[in-house]
Amino acid sequence: MAKKKAIVDLSSKNIEFYLERTLYKVLNYNPNSMSLDVKLFEDGVPAGQRNISFAHIPKEIKKLVKPN
Repeated sequence: MAKKKAIVDLSSKNIEFYLERTLYKVLNYNPNSMSLDVKLFEDGVPAGQRNISFAHIPKEIKKLVKPN
């Protein structure tokens, strides 16, 4: 059975990106499911939290989250 990797806390790095006029702030990266926990902001107002797939984020952000 494969080992599970630890969830990486990225909230201290202040990684932010925009998708369709919505600001996303990265909180955690889960390497087991290749997903990110993000906090959403619409027009500067918090709009909740979401879990999004690693494949759906911009390429520049992927390099910050998972450097090789």
